[in-house]
Amino acid sequence: MRGKAALLGIALMVLCAAVIGNVTAQLPEESRDKLIHVSGTGKVTTTPDQAVIVFAVETENTDVATAQQQNAQRMDAVVNALKNAGIPEKDIRTAAYNIIPITESDSKGLTTARVKYYRVINTLEVTLNDVGRAGEIVDLAVENGANRVNRFSFTLSDAKQQEFRSQALTAAVTQARGDADAVAAAIGKTIVDVKEVNVGNNYVPLAYDSRYSGMEMTAGSAVPTPLEAGEIDVTATVSITYVIS
Repeated sequence: MRGKAALLGIALMVLCAAVIGNVTAQLPEESRDKLIHVSGTGKVTTTPDQAVIVFAVETENTDVATAQQQNAQRMDAVVNALKNAGIPEKDIRTAAYNIIPITESDSKGLTTARVKYYRVINTLEVTLNDVGRAGEIVDLAVENGANRVNRFSFTLSDAKQQEFRSQALTAAVTQARGDADAVAAAIGKTIVDVKEVNVGNNYVPLAYDSRYSGMEMTAGSAVPTPLEAGEIDVTATVSITYVIS
């Protein structure tokens, strides 16, 4: 019996060793490539081809229904004026609608529960694909009832963003390769392959004209509103690992 037990123990030890050997053999070998890690940033400067204007019609009345009705009439006039000026319906959208009860304060300056009046704010976002009309559209909206410009910005359309992102990425890769070549030459090596490439997020800024942000506007100005598109930068980044020899 002892002999059989000893033989069984030896067999189990051999089996375990075989399993361990198989597992060890499957572990990948560490890469022996000599690598250079670099990053690059590309920038393309261009002019915006799109403007986004956020208007608001704000009305106040002690009766909430009256405030709503007055607001609806004025905003309806604004929307119709924009459509008649050739702005497509798809480029006009309601961004927000708020009814705010304005309460009284007592002699100590503390807010009471009594409502003095109601403020109704209807906010409209308009996208322009002709940036040269930006000032004209602001004036048109104000003439027809809009009394606030909450936000104004110049940007790029989706098609232009993709076009200039591709150019910015090409510039980023060129910069990264130039840096890698310089480093490799300095240490007496040559780039022979690309090991890995990571593409970062692109950045398309909005060029804001803050002169009219949150500003109450009144119709009747003899001078057209001046809004200049200027220039914006589209940037992109890459990180590249090169193999050298």
